[in-house]
Amino acid sequence: MSQDAVALDPEPLLERTLRLIDVPSVSGEEAAILDAIRAMLPAQGLSIVDEGDAVVFAVPADRRSAAPFVVLAGHVDTVPPNGNHPARREGAVVVGRGAADMKGSLAVIAEVAAALADGRLVSDLDVGYLFFGREELPITESALLPLLERCPSAREIDLAIVMEPTANAIEVGCLGNLNAVVVARGRAAHSARPWLGRNAIHTLVEALRPCTRLAPRDVEVGGLVYREVASVTSIEGGIAGNVVPDRAQARINLRYAPVRTPEEAESWLRELVQGEAVEVDIVSNAPPGPVAVRNPLVERLRKAGHLAVKPKQAWTPVAEFATIGVDAVNFGPGDPQYAHRDDERVDGASLVRSLEVLRAFLAAREDG
Repeated sequence: MSQDAVALDPEPLLERTLRLIDVPSVSGEEAAILDAIRAMLPAQGLSIVDEGDAVVFAVPADRRSAAPFVVLAGHVDTVPPNGNHPARREGAVVVGRGAADMKGSLAVIAEVAAALADGRLVSDLDVGYLFFGREELPITESALLPLLERCPSAREIDLAIVMEPTANAIEVGCLGNLNAVVVARGRAAHSARPWLGRNAIHTLVEALRPCTRLAPRDVEVGGLVYREVASVTSIEGGIAGNVVPDRAQARINLRYAPVRTPEEAESWLRELVQGEAVEVDIVSNAPPGPVAVRNPLVERLRKAGHLAVKPKQAWTPVAEFATIGVDAVNFGPGDPQYAHRDDERVDGASLVRSLEVLRAFLAAREDG
């Protein structure tokens, strides 16, 4: 009988997910959830090589020189709750902040670690586990990037499986994520005599017009289509109803395909937003993730579950792994449509499916 032939019970995964959700872990406040994860990891067979600033990185205590090194990775932080914490059960569904993004995935990772430790699963791969915080914050506050830079074991990874919500598909690459503030300057005047001033809001609206008229742009990479989009996400200005404003500002979010560099994306945004008395300040710019489909371990993962391969129409930490030359893909049980919603949820069938795929992927090959 194969290692993954026995039907898996969703109940332990659902209960573990619920317990993890009930540990508060808003970005920047991850100490308690990381303590809970340390307690879940097997006591034998693993060595924690880094538990610095908001991370826990565990690797096999006895690495095999010929075995490919695969890491299951997940962020432990969530966006702030909004009436959805603590978690609750609705039959075979757990509802609560982080259920989809991504504490259901953390529950699956913990079960994989337990199965490898107690012999229920035997693999020809070396498997590590990387948990990190502050993923929901701008990349300038990343906890993962410093870990990747300081930890030698990170550079030995042959494939990182970032368990972002993908509804159990493989999603490769990711969009770059640029945030900018556009400020328009004017001259204040009485609104009854606006010709004596210069209306900063009018100036700002004109400068933003090319951005607001930009249609989604489809970019094909390796047969997969990524959509480049620009959005004005906030706008503010003015001090009173009878004053021509002398200052106004807007925030812009630009998502760009893996074919562009961060520098090219910044140049493109500056071309879109032009005008006298207008300044563009780049607040953050997270690079896109490369499309890692040629790695044989990605094909092994795909075959293990006969998985669909899709583009990632968002930004994820696969881009951070790429900064040190490590291939990474997205794969996880959560449905991305529920991420960050007030009714955020994950169901038992999707958790079991994710676990089944990982067990089949990791199971020792007969020729191994």
